[in-house]
Amino acid sequence: MPLQGKGYFIWKISSCERGDVNAIADLAQRAGYTHVLIKIADGNYSYNLSSSNVDLVPPLVRALHARGIQAYGWHYVYGDDPVGEANIAIQRVRQTNVDGYVIDAEKEYKVPGKDRAAAAFMSRLRLNLTSMPVALCSYRFPSYHPQLPWRAFLEKCDYNMPQVYWQSSHNPADQITRTVNEFQNITPLRPIIPVGSAYKAGSWAATPADVVSFMQTSQALNLTAVNFWEWGHTRQYLPDVWTAIRDYPWSGTSPTQDIAEQLFLNLNSHNPVQVSNLYTPTAVHVSAARTVQGTTAISTWYQTLFNQVLPDAIFSLTNYTKAGSSRHVNWTAESPNGRVHNGSDTLAIMDGKIAYHFTSFTVS
Repeated sequence: MPLQGKGYFIWKISSCERGDVNAIADLAQRAGYTHVLIKIADGNYSYNLSSSNVDLVPPLVRALHARGIQAYGWHYVYGDDPVGEANIAIQRVRQTNVDGYVIDAEKEYKVPGKDRAAAAFMSRLRLNLTSMPVALCSYRFPSYHPQLPWRAFLEKCDYNMPQVYWQSSHNPADQITRTVNEFQNITPLRPIIPVGSAYKAGSWAATPADVVSFMQTSQALNLTAVNFWEWGHTRQYLPDVWTAIRDYPWSGTSPTQDIAEQLFLNLNSHNPVQVSNLYTPTAVHVSAARTVQGTTAISTWYQTLFNQVLPDAIFSLTNYTKAGSSRHVNWTAESPNGRVHNGSDTLAIMDGKIAYHFTSFTVS
């Protein structure tokens, strides 16, 4: 079954709900998680074994499966013994009965010559795991890490799970948009399931607004799923972030989703061209300051909104009514420049797109 919806990475089972696999699975179910990703190996060694060498992974996988949740196993690889690492991956996948396998390849694979290691690893892996979903989990911006053998990994992967960590910033919408744009220029292109920040580092911490923006923007970009790092850390240090992720009602953008909902998902991408694509070529946009017509002028209006009026804003649709081809929407926004509590817009729809848009709001 393809991955859809919200997922969470687990590093150490013993650090999650005191190692109680049923408590973990119950929380995952209540949070609406469709999948959980559990560390099963590190290099040439099995991972998540107890001090007495009891394998903690299979009981958790069984508990998740009992609640209809998929379990993926992830593995940090180094590339010094690629065949040995592939062998432990195959062994652990079979021992744990996971539904999919994720390769975590990072700085060790940026060493010259590691492209051959990646090819050997993937060949051995795929020779034995012919039909299992396999994903690569690595850096968010391939332009920053050209040394990583992206093609050798992705050619034999089903998914790409870039680590879109906005540490030291609070701009997840910009970062996930850039990630998607960069990977669209990478061959081969694989479905992107980004991993978001749900942790703290020093004085910086992800916020509830961050993770909501990350999920909204991922949906606006038509991504089918998201993941977060990392369960034990979030639960211990950032309970409000956990709550925000838990309470977010994931539903993918699709042609059946109303245009008003699509608009607000796309607003959180902060991409003016992407938003203007929701309008007809001759659409009229009316605000207190000016009236503009055409998607180019509308895109320019949104560029000003995103960069000057409400930079890094999180837009929320609070209510909308639908009557034939008309929509009336109420909305709010939070930005470093101020807040909008009274957003009130009227839309006229033609052929599934916005033909007329009147917007009224005050930044305070």
